[in-house]
Amino acid sequence: MKFCDPADVASHCARAALGMMDRHGVSAHPHNFTIWYSFVADRVPDLTAAINGVLKSGQKFTEEVCGDLYERHFGTAREEAELRRVGLRIEDAVARVIAHLATANQGAVEYGESLETFSGRLTEGPAINDLNGLIQNVLQETRVMVEVNRQLEEKLETSSSEIARLREDLDQLRKEATTDPLTGLANRKLFDVALRESALEAEDERKFLSLLMIDIDFFKQFNDSHGHMLGDQVLKLVARSISDCVKGKDTASRYGGEEFAVVLPDARLDHAIAVGESIRRSVAGRKVTNRRTGQVLGQVTLSVGVAEYEFGESLGAFVHRADEALYFAKRTGRNRVANQRDLSGPGVVFED
Repeated sequence: MKFCDPADVASHCARAALGMMDRHGVSAHPHNFTIWYSFVADRVPDLTAAINGVLKSGQKFTEEVCGDLYERHFGTAREEAELRRVGLRIEDAVARVIAHLATANQGAVEYGESLETFSGRLTEGPAINDLNGLIQNVLQETRVMVEVNRQLEEKLETSSSEIARLREDLDQLRKEATTDPLTGLANRKLFDVALRESALEAEDERKFLSLLMIDIDFFKQFNDSHGHMLGDQVLKLVARSISDCVKGKDTASRYGGEEFAVVLPDARLDHAIAVGESIRRSVAGRKVTNRRTGQVLGQVTLSVGVAEYEFGESLGAFVHRADEALYFAKRTGRNRVANQRDLSGPGVVFED
């Protein structure tokens, strides 16, 4: 990201950013500085909202949280540069194909002119000696044309193979840009796209749309007790369980940290609750074991929040309602599925 603030403004923002990083125990490396400078300068509204959300929830700015913030808001530059590079290579390959075809076309024009000349001379009734010469000229032109076509075929085959490889590279880059590398689920970027497209389809075709927000209970304590490597295995286990319970046009994603989300097009609230319950039971029914030592580490449970889209509402409000249901599930015992109906129940009080 380029910063173009005047020197005095930049100095103020830098000092404020470093001060906030120190207060929240954030390491002062360049990625984190980019996040907090942008927050202080109010450069990226979505980033500002995300940081304010973390501050409000009381969550700590761990390296994982900061890394997720950077990846979501600033991590696309490298991917975009790589996509541009591959795109330029494809353009170059296509340009070479066009040049080959132009050369072949010119050869075909010249060959056609030679045949016309030969035809014109034949009508003049040439002598035998002249006729032999004309035939030899046509044969030579034909040989040249055959060679041009042979070279064109080779060049087109080479270019075609190159374009096919570049398309594979492009598909791989797109996949990497939208996939969480640890779990293999869609990443936050693809979640945002899927939710937006599903909401537009729901609005246009008056279809239903539901959303699950899923969080691993006591994941921080598990990480602190057993280490991040086993924590990563738990994340993979949960991701597999979610994938096994969704299908078709559903989009399962890693929303950030230990939180997951599932977009369920064409799903009413009750159906989404059933999907959430299926995911919860699938994970709760397994025991986590350290494969190296054989030690049983206990049970992993999930809290799930479910909401159904209301036509005309903002996506932020939709996600917030599912999130509120998720926090309700946590506050009322964890290892359960709560939904938007629970939020209006009697005696419910939300505390900061």
